[in-house]
Amino acid sequence: MISFPISIKKILITGGSGFIGSSLVRRLMKETNIQVYNLDKLGYATKFNIDHQNFPSNRYKLLKIDLIDIEKTISAIKFADPDLVFHLAAETHVDRSINAPKEFLESNIIGTFNLLEGLMIHWNSLSSERKDSFRFLHVSTDEVFGSLEEGGFFSEKSQYDPRSPYSATKAASDHLVRSWNHTYGLPTLISNSSNNFGPRQFPEKFIPKVILNAISNKSIPIYGDGSNIRDWIYVEDHIDALINIISSGNIGEAYCIGGGNQKTNEEIVEIICGLLDFYNSSNSPHIRFKTYVRDRPGHDKRYAIDNKKIFQQLNWKPKHNFVEAMSYTVKWYLENYYFYIN
Repeated sequence: MISFPISIKKILITGGSGFIGSSLVRRLMKETNIQVYNLDKLGYATKFNIDHQNFPSNRYKLLKIDLIDIEKTISAIKFADPDLVFHLAAETHVDRSINAPKEFLESNIIGTFNLLEGLMIHWNSLSSERKDSFRFLHVSTDEVFGSLEEGGFFSEKSQYDPRSPYSATKAASDHLVRSWNHTYGLPTLISNSSNNFGPRQFPEKFIPKVILNAISNKSIPIYGDGSNIRDWIYVEDHIDALINIISSGNIGEAYCIGGGNQKTNEEIVEIICGLLDFYNSSNSPHIRFKTYVRDRPGHDKRYAIDNKKIFQQLNWKPKHNFVEAMSYTVKWYLENYYFYIN
């Protein structure tokens, strides 16, 4: 169960209808009595993630606002009057960032700037007691560090080297958050996570696309030769880490969050197809849909996270076994297949 100090009564989550944000909302609603405010523009990738009507109205409020609108953002923060803020609102899909980079600049950079401006007004209005306990956690990605060669790991000391419009805009937002801490004293923290997976993820992402395409008898596209490596983390483990960081992390610092599951894209496809063969045997073998396609521009070769800092300082490590979590994820998409295709 989640245990926040008694002084924490209201939490604001930006992007609380996205994949990771909605997982955080569900956990807070289930395991605390805290009032939760979800500030989200409800973009295209949110429709599968959260049923707002399932939550009691006295504890959950949806604030349908785009962070690009600074006046509405400031008003929403004033209305929510939060003690803690998790900032997850962002455009995140690398392929889309290559085709429409301006959307990523507006959402990830200008949106974060507007949020910081609004939070400064809020933080400066708080009593000294509430000011001392206020925290702002900016949720970012390991992609800001670029690409790794074999054997290396990203850590909090890694140099920023973004390679796509998505990672460049997330890197810029990281720097904005750091500067608001150093220049203005806003109590901020940053997390940089590896690739997430789990139920309810929008099907443009790699793992749900593989699952749903295989079920639908469509080709499973693999960029290049399939040797690109990612460090995968189950979304519920990521939520545990975020709660630990905002509760016990050191103000002004960053924490890298990795699942410790380095897999090539080809390995992920093989694992998923093997699970589908077991749970959906009538359509076996699913691996027959595997197709290699032209690699995307600037495709980072490898990501991997060194969890040493968050483990030593906050005693966090992933709880879920990778194969068991992937198995649960595959079964969830099989059970909800028609919801996704309709």
